[in-house]
Amino acid sequence: MINSEETNTIIQKPKLPDSPEIKLHEKSLSRTMIIAVFIGLILITGYTLTHLDTAGVQINQAFKELITTLNQMFLQPNAGTDGVTLLLQALGSSLLLSILTTIIGAVFGFLFAVLASKNLTNAYLGAGIRVVMAIIRAIPTIIWALIFSIVCGLGTTAAILGLSFHSVAYLTKAYSESIEGIDNSTIESLKVTGAKFWVIIFQAIWPTIVASFVSWTFIRLEINFANAIAVGAAAGAGGIGYQLFVASGMSFDFHETGFIVYLVILVTFVLEFIAVKIRRFYLNR
Repeated sequence: MINSEETNTIIQKPKLPDSPEIKLHEKSLSRTMIIAVFIGLILITGYTLTHLDTAGVQINQAFKELITTLNQMFLQPNAGTDGVTLLLQALGSSLLLSILTTIIGAVFGFLFAVLASKNLTNAYLGAGIRVVMAIIRAIPTIIWALIFSIVCGLGTTAAILGLSFHSVAYLTKAYSESIEGIDNSTIESLKVTGAKFWVIIFQAIWPTIVASFVSWTFIRLEINFANAIAVGAAAGAGGIGYQLFVASGMSFDFHETGFIVYLVILVTFVLEFIAVKIRRFYLNR
């Protein structure tokens, strides 16, 4: 016989222990310092802007002149007194300078990348190369061009050496990281079979990183093209950079300045288009 008291028994669930509240933004000394510095910067900026010495410059008039200058540059571009032929020759000179220095950087960069990769060579040798390349990269390209201009004089030679020097250091780091990302089992299996060092490089390493190699090389080509424009005026290397400096800073021909800017943008788009096509070709092989 079933007892009625047993049927009416209520099963109670155990109480869960009280858990402490989780604060998403817990106060700390570092957070307080960041907020204090941020507020301080805002106050300093506001005070500087309100007490700025404009030296008699009329903001409205300056803004109108800016609009006029931009209109001349980008809506009314022309080749100016230099002519289209001269500007295209200068543009080709800068482009060839960037291509040459990129090729030099790619060849020597790949060689040093192989020697600097941790999974291929001696650890001490690789560490030494990486340290030297890091020091070279820490100095901007334009500074290297100016340093070589002291040795070689102003001109194309200083520009080639400066751009190539920095390109080698940049591409060494980029290529070595791509090589170190390769599965070590492939390299070890070739070593076991007795394959020589350069056989491993061109049979296992190169086919694996070729797409990455193309990407990094074209990225450096675009950087070198921009640097070639800057070095053209700073180191006396000529090219489209020198023409841009003369048109904008000496003759104040903003129509020609805008024309040169459009030429540079066009070349940049072409380089990017070629890079994408070549990379897709190697990825689809």
